Amino acid sequence: MTDTSHVPAEVPPNVPGRPVGRRTVLFGTGAAVAGLAVGACTTSEPSPTATATATAAATGDVCTLTKELTEGPYYLDGQLVRADITDGKAGIPLKLTLTVVDAGTCEPLPDALVELWHSDALGEYSGFVGRNGHDEPDNGTFLRGGVLTDSSGVAAITTVYPGWYRGRCIHIHVKVHTNVTPTSDGHFTGGQEIHTGQLFFDEKVTDAVARVTPYSTNSVTRTTLAQDSIYDEGGATSGLLTLSGTSSTGYTGTLTLGVER
Repeated sequence: MTDTSHVPAEVPPNVPGRPVGRRTVLFGTGAAVAGLAVGACTTSEPSPTATATATAAATGDVCTLTKELTEGPYYLDGQLVRADITDGKAGIPLKLTLTVVDAGTCEPLPDALVELWHSDALGEYSGFVGRNGHDEPDNGTFLRGGVLTDSSGVAAITTVYPGWYRGRCIHIHVKVHTNVTPTSDGHFTGGQEIHTGQLFFDEKVTDAVARVTPYSTNSVTRTTLAQDSIYDEGGATSGLLTLSGTSSTGYTGTLTLGVER
């Protein structure tokens, strides 16, 4: 299971320093780490996966190191297993494709539960509505849930672009669990939590989103990536999503996340 004894709680931006967590692996880009990628995934008799990884490294997709990040104060246990977590919340559509790989072998990790939770356009979390100063209905489940990865390690989840709350840049929380048991009521039990992190958004995209209703009605001053106390400016190695789309049609976000079993 994930060792969270070292992981700091979310802190406001005026607290000195940024959290440093246990190292995990992400697939990112950059020739500077290509040698690390091939060395990490190749044995004396390369497997087909290792060969594919070496090929990916030659084209720019390589293994790089990143950190786990704090769970934060708004996690709720036992959420729904579902591919669409919007629960009818207003916002710009966001379709996420997250690929989970085993950090030790660089092989896809099937049947892992990728669980997400984040705030709505006004910066409010389900189960905690009002903490960001807005009054709205709270069903305790909106913008929460997860999905099992397929045979290629892919988790596809539909949500809306998050809003922001006091002291944090826009982000999505993520956990990865293995060996969970889906229940008949749509939830899950058991399993091992093997990764806790956060997903982040490019500021140029967020600037466009912030001008659109209902985001534009969020009365809280927005914290940028550069001002955030958690994001360490590491790009994809720190959870920065690759985004495409527009504020009028919606966005897609992708990231390949490596975890230690």
